Amino acid sequence: MRRLDRRVPLMACCKGHHARTNQPARVIRYLLLILICGVVAGCAVNPVTGKDELMLVSEDEEIKIGKSVYRDALWSAEGGGGEYQDPQLKRYLEGVVMRLHRVSHRPNLPLSFTVQNSSVPNAWAIPGHVVMTRGLIAGLENEGEFAYVMGHEIGHVSARHSARHMTQNMLLGLALGIAAVSIGDKDYGEAVLGLGAVGGQLLLLKYSRDDELEADRLGVEYMSRLGYNPNNALSAHRNLEKVYREYARSVGQEPAERGFFEELLSTHPRTSVRLDEIEQMIRSTPRAKTAGDGSNRTGYQAMTANLRKTHRVYTEYYDKAVRAFEKNRLAEANNYVSRAIAEDRYQAPFYALAGYIYLKQNNPGDAERYFRGALSLQANYQPALRGLGMMSYRAQNYAAAIENMRKAVQIFPGDVTAQRLLGMSYYRTSNWRAAIEPLRVVAEANPKNKTIHGILGQCYENVNDRRAAYEHYKLQLQANPDSDVGRLAANRVQAWKPQFEPETQKKK
Repeated sequence: MRRLDRRVPLMACCKGHHARTNQPARVIRYLLLILICGVVAGCAVNPVTGKDELMLVSEDEEIKIGKSVYRDALWSAEGGGGEYQDPQLKRYLEGVVMRLHRVSHRPNLPLSFTVQNSSVPNAWAIPGHVVMTRGLIAGLENEGEFAYVMGHEIGHVSARHSARHMTQNMLLGLALGIAAVSIGDKDYGEAVLGLGAVGGQLLLLKYSRDDELEADRLGVEYMSRLGYNPNNALSAHRNLEKVYREYARSVGQEPAERGFFEELLSTHPRTSVRLDEIEQMIRSTPRAKTAGDGSNRTGYQAMTANLRKTHRVYTEYYDKAVRAFEKNRLAEANNYVSRAIAEDRYQAPFYALAGYIYLKQNNPGDAERYFRGALSLQANYQPALRGLGMMSYRAQNYAAAIENMRKAVQIFPGDVTAQRLLGMSYYRTSNWRAAIEPLRVVAEANPKNKTIHGILGQCYENVNDRRAAYEHYKLQLQANPDSDVGRLAANRVQAWKPQFEPETQKKK
């Protein structure tokens, strides 16, 4: 994704009044050329329909984008994140997923399967990855239902729904850029160059009704090819609705609220459970020979028994502890997490949460003990690494903070807190160049932060990039001029403005 401070005016090389007056026309021609070239070269055969369609995202680009956003998507789940630790269960479920993948329309596409450690009932897919949460696995009744849901998600990838939507958004962006230029919008450069940041759209994607119907059909088709009874698709939908309602009640929300389910499943919202459509799909899908009873309820229940037992501890104790902690009810949070640990001593999230409770209570000794307890169970558990890094930063042990925060951001690049403390640790040790990248992440996530731009300005100034320093100092004056970094920014802007904005000075 393109960083804000790397953006430069598209026609920055133009000099003089004549160049500036012709700039919009030049940009319009440039954008039209991009559009024409895209339309000419961007046709591809859809692997599901066999029809040509405009596609500005190649398969290699799909995979690259999927890889770039996967870690953030895995760790940023509501109610928890990261991978649920149960190797035996993963092998079993992964076996089902890979069999589905082999009978899909894109069997050669690289694909991984992960159980996401979240109580939120959800399943999602991005190119290269399919994921189901602990909460949804616990709510399904049999292997056939699991196969349908995973087939549905693989269907989204097979039909290139993400790439299709990115193409549509890219074309829309180009059209808006042309429109902005034509009416003299001063910010057209940002509109144009912002087109490079399409990857993040995967995380915000809401599929259309047609996409959902196609994925439903493919889910039924793929499971049927493997000998699962397609009627499991119907029971899967009924169980989806059931677990959604149960989760809603557990977090104090009314399931009947307008848009609740849509917001819950941000990657593929549903306006209704489409049982009538699925019944029609089942009737029109060729039947393969059914394997056993076509559902394998016994096998699924046996293999997921430990997960369902652990899931109960999460929902009854841990999730409540998290909500209490977020509301600063620390005694209540400590009581719930203590009960969670008493029920299950092998869950790293329980120990990490206890560490944060003790850290908030200014008890660093117990906090460190619980953070290290989490890491003894899961060596790279990101929240525990971040917790140890926070402790080291508070103690001004910046070397230790850097060690832990570097690991934390490698696992979860979108963790803004970890990025901020990593950048500030480098800043405190005068490692200006190393500080820039993590602090830029913070600035992009929170551009109105009261100090971040001034600190970035200092870092750029110390590595002799005055242009970048100047831009961040200007942003600091917008965010918070009445501070030490704000006053420094004001001095630098005043001194450097004749160099970087000579035309402004001439007008005065």
